[in-house]
Formats: sequence, C-alpha cells, structure tokens
Amino acid sequence: MSTLSILPYFPFNRVRIIKQSVSSDSDISQLTAIPDQRFSPKCHMCGSKAQRIHSHEKRSIRDLNIGSTRVWINCSYRKVICKPCNRIVVEDLEFFEPYIRVTRRLASFIYELCKVLTVKDVAKHFGINWKTVKTIDKYFLEQQYGETNYDGLRILAVDEIAISKGHHYMTVVLDYLSGRVVWVGKGRTKETLIDFFNGMTNEQRQAIEAIAMDMWDPYIHTVKSQVPHVKIVFDLFHVVSSFGKVIDKVRNAEFRKATKQDKDVYIGSKYILLKNKRNIRKKEHREHLKQLLSLNETINTVLILKDKLKHLWYYRSRVWAKKALAEWCLLADTLNHPYVRKFTNMLKRYSYGILNHCDYSIHTSKLEGVNNKIKVIKRKAYGFLDERYFSLKIIQAFSN
Repeated sequence: MSTLSILPYFPFNRVRIIKQSVSSDSDISQLTAIPDQRFSPKCHMCGSKAQRIHSHEKRSIRDLNIGSTRVWINCSYRKVICKPCNRIVVEDLEFFEPYIRVTRRLASFIYELCKVLTVKDVAKHFGINWKTVKTIDKYFLEQQYGETNYDGLRILAVDEIAISKGHHYMTVVLDYLSGRVVWVGKGRTKETLIDFFNGMTNEQRQAIEAIAMDMWDPYIHTVKSQVPHVKIVFDLFHVVSSFGKVIDKVRNAEFRKATKQDKDVYIGSKYILLKNKRNIRKKEHREHLKQLLSLNETINTVLILKDKLKHLWYYRSRVWAKKALAEWCLLADTLNHPYVRKFTNMLKRYSYGILNHCDYSIHTSKLEGVNNKIKVIKRKAYGFLDERYFSLKIIQAFSN
C-alpha cells in the first residue's frame, strides 16, 4: 500500500481534504475540503464559538501552485449565528478570508511578489484578475503602513512630486536622518501639510528641530503655524534653480537690446549659461561663452552672482553668512535690473531659511533621489489611478 499523500502540503487545521482530481494535461488540480467536525464552528469576526448553524455554502478558493499546476480548493463552509456580534457570519476556517477567493498563504505570497513585480505581472503569473491582486496588495499595505509612524522624527525634508500632467501633485515628507518616507498626501497646499501635523501629538511636534524645503509659501505658512519652534532650511538646489530662470530672462532682455550683428552670439547660449563652468566640456561651448561674456557686461555680472550665490551655503557661522548675503545683494543692486531686483527682494524676504543652514546643514537632495525612485515606481505601473494605493507603495519602498 502506497504511503504517498498530498495532505502535508495542506496543513489546514479546521478542514479535511477528502478528494482530489487533476486535469488531463495536469495544469489544474481540484481539491474538495469539508469542515473538520472535531472543531466547533467559530465566528470569523470575534472568534467566539457559534451557537447555531444558519446554512451550508460552498466556494472555490485559489491556493498556491504545486509546481506548474494551479490548485483550486472547493470548500464547504457554514454560515453561523453569532450572539456577541448579533448577526449571521461566515465561520472562520483559518485558511482563507471570507470575502477573498484566495487562501491566506497565497495572499501573503502575492503581497511579497508585489514588492518587486507589477500587479499585472503577478496577475499574469497566477492567472487571476489584476483587481484581485491589487486588492490583496493594498489590504496588506494598509495593515502594515496604513497608520503614520511619527516615532523618532527630529529632522524632516518636505517636497512635492508631480503625479500626472496638469499640475497634479503629491506632498512627500521624509525622515531626513533615516531616509524613511513618513507620509504622502494629495496636493501641495497648506491643508495637505496640516493633515500631516494633525496626526502628531504635542510631544512629537516638539521633538522636531528642523525642516528642509523649497521656498513654497503654503509649506512655509503651515510649518510656522503648526510647529513655530522648528527652523526652516531652504535648499540650495531650489534657490539656484530659481536664479537660473532669472539668468534666462536677463539673457532674453539683453538679446532684444543687442544689435543685429551681435544677436547671433546670444542664440544657443541658454543652457551654456545655466551650466557650471567646470561642466562645460566642449571647446566650442567654452568659446561661445567667452565670446558672450566679452560682449555683454550684464550677463557677465549675473554669472558672477550665480557662483557667489552657491557660496552662501558653505558658511557655518551665521554672522559671516549674513554678511556674505548682504554683499551679494549689494552686488546684485548694481545691475539695477528688474528681474534681478525682484529675486534680490525675494532672497531678503527668505534670508532666515538660508541662515538656518548654518545651524542645520540639511537639504532636499535626499528627496530628489526619493522622487526619482517614485517616478520609477509610477512608470513600472504605467501610473496609479488609486492615489491611496500609490501613497502606500511609496511608503513601503522606503520603509527600510
């Protein structure tokens, strides 16, 4: 008599496997399971023993593959009357959730695969609907990351990411010290960031020391109102990027004032002016820049201002940083150019965030790396219609 048995592959306590059939090409296996009479039925909601059985039902449930063979379990189960819940419920057989047509172990395996594969790939592998895969993945994500973890937050970085065309954004909050994405919210308004702070206790708010961000007024006003003791640090990249737009406007204004024979020198110089000098590798580009600077004193001064602007973030003494900022503004005022003057006024208005860099040498470059990885996640999935699901996937990707 053969001792071979498939039962060890199905270690389910509250059911018995009584029958098995395999299709002719061995690609599908059908198992029949019934409740084990040694166990009293219990409520899947509260876990209490049921007093009476209401009805008997059957359901086909997908289980893990055995090799390349897809396994289905045709399971009989009971609906029971639960007095503590005061309702009719499905009994808990412990190997599947009442309203999901896959076993718990298959659901867990699907969740693990979704960490590295797209929902479409996982659905294709198991031959099940992609909506089922997404529902399973989202269920586990909610269980693990649904509640925001505010523990240990001291230094934060805040930035927005574009999720689709048409100025649709999401706000990302990063734990600067650990690199963990703490929270993702819809939009980039004051209300968006207020939602983040509303989940914190007073002790958790007081533990925050500094936040790195760009000069976006809704974020600034929210931080000042919600955590007024926190030091706001403005990022070098965003400030220099803003000044790059000023350089381009100055170039266009100087182009319009240039003589007809000189205008050819301005053409094609936009990106040469925005680059750092050490990054201009091609000889013809260096010659082009040299010719333009010898031709126009205003553009020459603007490029000097760009280089000096970066140096403001190198200081560790607030006194020297403040002095350097004042000198930069004096040099900028010598141009008496409307675009430069507007930028100088903005810099004076937000000078506190530049000077705070002397106390907290932080920036949003970590978030730029996070944003690049988020773009990869979005591109792999060809976008996310469910923004909550997208937020959970982002938090999961940076949970370690």
